[in-house]
Formats: sequence, structure tokens, C-alpha cells
Amino acid sequence: MTIASLALVMATLLGLVFPLAIQRVLDTVLDSGNVEDLNRLTYALVGIFAGQAFFRFIQGYNVTLVGERLSIDLRLQLFRRMTELSLDFYTTRRVGELLSRLSADAGTLRTVLTGNVSTVISQSLTLVGSLAIMTIINWRLMGFIVVITPIMVGLGVVFGQWMRRTSTEQQDALAQSTVVVEETISGIRVVKSFVREPYEIGRYEERNAHIFQIATRLTRIRESFGPIMAFLGFSSLAAFLWFGGREVIAGRLTGGELAAFMIYGAGVGGSIGSFAGLYASIQEAIGATKRIFEVIDTQPTIADAPDATTLPPINGQIDFQDVSFEYDARVPVLHDINLTIQPGEALALVGPSGAGKTTLFNLIPRFYDPTEGRICFDGVDIRTVTQASLREQIGIVPQDTQLFGGSVRENILYGRLDASEDDLIAAAEAANAHEFITELPDGYDTIVGERGIKLSGGQRQRVAIARAILKDPRLLLLDEATSSLDSESEGLVQEALDRLMKGRTTLIIAHRLSTIKAVDRIAVLDKGHLVELDTHEELMAMEDVYSRLYNMQFRETETQVLEASELT
Repeated sequence: MTIASLALVMATLLGLVFPLAIQRVLDTVLDSGNVEDLNRLTYALVGIFAGQAFFRFIQGYNVTLVGERLSIDLRLQLFRRMTELSLDFYTTRRVGELLSRLSADAGTLRTVLTGNVSTVISQSLTLVGSLAIMTIINWRLMGFIVVITPIMVGLGVVFGQWMRRTSTEQQDALAQSTVVVEETISGIRVVKSFVREPYEIGRYEERNAHIFQIATRLTRIRESFGPIMAFLGFSSLAAFLWFGGREVIAGRLTGGELAAFMIYGAGVGGSIGSFAGLYASIQEAIGATKRIFEVIDTQPTIADAPDATTLPPINGQIDFQDVSFEYDARVPVLHDINLTIQPGEALALVGPSGAGKTTLFNLIPRFYDPTEGRICFDGVDIRTVTQASLREQIGIVPQDTQLFGGSVRENILYGRLDASEDDLIAAAEAANAHEFITELPDGYDTIVGERGIKLSGGQRQRVAIARAILKDPRLLLLDEATSSLDSESEGLVQEALDRLMKGRTTLIIAHRLSTIKAVDRIAVLDKGHLVELDTHEELMAMEDVYSRLYNMQFRETETQVLEASELT
């Protein structure tokens, strides 16, 4: 930036010499008729223009590099903050709107950074230099500058405020249109199954019509600004010519000085107009800036303590001590949970919908923190250790498997990026995934598509299990991974899960109670309270909440089987 600024200073100073050369030609060379002087002056002008072109290149090249680097840094900083923010941030944000901030808003700022910085320096020098030389030439003509400048600056402020408000509105509208695109593409299977393509096209068309209305208004403001400023500038030149002509007639100004004054006056008018346009442009970019820094300035609600330590390898004991939690003060979710899970134990969480199973599940890796109480691993409060060291020892296999759009290999290696080929294959074999992977067109290098769309549900689950096996966690969290699979896939996945659970402390959210008889204990949640805790047999003997839930599901399953057999 320093190099660009120095080059710009040199180019601008060379530009200020040109009107003086014109004055010299008109007042001296032409009057004397000396061709040699004219030749020398012409050569000097060519040299000045060549030097100006050289410095303009140095300036433009460097300032553009700075703008691009700043833009990249800004995008990286924004993306880094997005990855650092806690899950609660994303519960109130839409993905498309965040993508708009990362792309469109950052692009708007890059335009300001690459173009307007050089404009500020160049026009500032031109304005100051021209005013100084004009004052020396004829101070009386400076009165016109004093009159016209406040008018042009005032217009720039007014137009700039209009453009900022309208541009911010346009950026918000663009973000909303991006949301429609993101939601439609990510949910294209649902869109097509409900034949809602015309509906989604209509939604997008409606958003774009709104964008066009705002763009039309912004265009009216922006395009009327230029002609108004141009009219004032040329009117000023006409006034300069009228008053300057009177000064020449009175003998207080030469023709060459008048010509030089006119050129400097045009430079001053252009500088003022540029500043007014620059102000409007900056006002237009302020909306994008606010949207970007709204995210960058947001602090994660879940953060490492200043004195957080690294969690050493754990045995796997988990203690919930008087744990309560609420997403909103008006809606408490968990109440005074006291629960100890022994190392290597498999514990199932069951309960009606809304009982708090998923919330309790999410507290363990600190996706959220308890409102009251604490959670300890081997007696260590998890809020006193770093989130990275905590989560490194936890493996999660969700019910709705999230795969990335790359290859099978990349998805499994996500569990441990530095794993060897042998470790990769061993994890796939343990997850009952190696056989089907080798049958894919490109084996482990087969692209799975967005969210793993090219794989079946059972295949996606087995890839996710292989990823968890490769991570080799001490604590395993399972959001029952077989609840939506067919019988054959369920058997393969369950066999893989049994291998994964062996020797690890495991917490399972159970959706189908018939699949959890083999766990060590079952914790029953109801309305945020831990109401029962024991083995399947003991809980059935109590004939309370768990028994009712189990019998209800068993009757539903019997009915479904009976209806299927009757149809057959």
C-alpha cells in the first residue's frame, strides 16, 4: 500500500504540471515564435505523460493486490468466525443468508477497497494542489470555488444517504433470494416429490422482482447524481470563463493563465465530484460492511475458559450433577438431572417426544452448556478443558448421517486425517462398508454427491460408522442409527455398531425400544426429568413410564405386521 501510495503521489504531481505547461505554451512560446522552445516543451510533456503512465501502473497493480488480499482475508475471517460460533447462532440464521454475506457482501467491500482508496489519495492531492496553484494565479477566481464546493458536497451527502439505505435494502433482498436457491437445491428431492418446481420458481421470481424494484430505485438515485454534478461542474466552468475573460480584458490575467485556471478548475470540480461519488459509494458499502461485521463481531456463546486445560485420555465415566437447561427462560427443558455412567457402560436414553433426550445428548460435547449444574468426565468439569480436547475423545453417529460431497475416502478420513490406507480399510471393514465400497465405480475414490445422495441410507450409515471407528473415541454418542433402515441394512449397521461400542462408554438415544434390550441400563426422561433408571427387565416390572412406552410401541409394531400380512 505504501508503494501504491507513493506511485500515486508521483503520478498526481506530474498531472498537476500539465496545465502549467499549457500556460507556458500560450503565454511565452507562441508569442515568441521559438520553435526550439516548443519542441523542448513537447518532449518534456511526453516525458511527463510517460512517467505518469508508469506510476499509474505501479499504483494500480499494487492497490489491486492489496484489495484482493484484504478481500480474501475478510472472507477467511468471516468463514473462521462462522465455524467458531456455537450451534445456537445457526438456529436463528438461514444458510443462504450467510452465504450471501460471504460472497456478495464481501465482493462489494472488495470494490471499495480496490477502487476508492486510490481515488481518495489522487483526488485529495489534485484538489489541494489545484487550489494552491489557482490561488497563486488569481485569488479572485477562487471565490467561485468557495461558493460551488459546499453545494456539491451537500448534494453528495444527501445522495449518499439515499444510496446507503437503498443499497442495504438491496443486499438484504439479494440474501433472501440466495436463501430460496439454497433451500430449493438442498431440498430438491422434496421439491420434486411434491411437484413444487413451479412454486419454487415463483418464490425465486418474486424475490427477484423485489430486487429489480430496489435496483430501479437505486439506479434512479445513482444515475441522477452524475448528471446533476456534471451540470454544476460545467456551469462552474462557464462562470470561470465569464469572470476570467473579464480579468484578461482588465489586464489582471493572461490568456495562458486563464487556460491553466480553467484546466485546474476542471480538476477541482472533478475532485469534488469524485469525493461526492466516493461518499455515495462508501455509504452504499456500509450496508454490506455492517452485515459482514455483524457476524465477525458475534462471540461464541460456548467458549473455552481463559485457563482451560487439555483433557487427558479418559476412562469414560460421565457424571451429570444437578444439570438443568433451558433454551429460553420461559421454556425449561431439563430439570435437576443426576446421572452417573460408568466407564464402558452402554446407556440408552428413552422417553416421549420432547422429553429432553437430544438436549441431554448435546450437552456432553458442549454444543450447549447447562444452565445449572455441571457435567464431569472422570471427575473433571468439561467447562474447565478446551472444547477441542473434549470433542477429540467423543465419537458421534447421528440418525441423519451427514456426508460431504467428496469421495468415500475423504468422508472416512474425516475421522482421522492422517490415517494410513491400512487403517482406512480396517475401519471400513469393521463398519461392514469395505465390500460395498469396492463395488462402487471408483472404489474409495467414488464421489458420493451432495450429502451422500449417491449412497443408500444403510451405506451412508456404515460410512459414518467407519469414520467414527477411525477416530477411535473413548466416548460414543449414538442417535439410534438403524431406525429408518430396511431389515438387511439394519442388520449390517447394527453389527457394525456392536463392534464400535465394544469397550467404549456409549450413550444411545433410542427411538425403537425393541433395539435396546441389550444395553446395560436405560434412563427414562419425561418432561425434562429423569424419572426411571434401570435395566429393561426391571423397568418392565415397574409397569410405569418405560413399560407404557414399550407396550405402546410393541402394539403398534404388531398392528403394522398384521396389516402387512393381510395385504399380502
